[in-house]
Amino acid sequence: MVERRVTVGWAEGLHARPASIFVRAAMAAGVPVKIAKAADGTPVNAASMLAVLGLGAQGGEEIVLSTETEGADAALDRLAKLVSEGLEELPETV
Repeated sequence: MVERRVTVGWAEGLHARPASIFVRAAMAAGVPVKIAKAADGTPVNAASMLAVLGLGAQGGEEIVLSTETEGADAALDRLAKLVSEGLEELPETV
């Protein structure tokens, strides 16, 4: 399993617009990705808007991105960067 721990960079956390940006990036990653709050560790599908919103991840909280797919380091790195920097739109590299 490959995983990345990252702090949510969006001040409002993974809610509404930031969550939709993240979910689109997760779908574009090309590998199944899970996301969990580091505090409780219950992973959910990162490509599901309802699941991501259900996490209630706040700005400054640590989350864990993971996948069972080997060779998915680059995909997780891109998602981790998106979350940590709190980007307002998808970068062209996603």
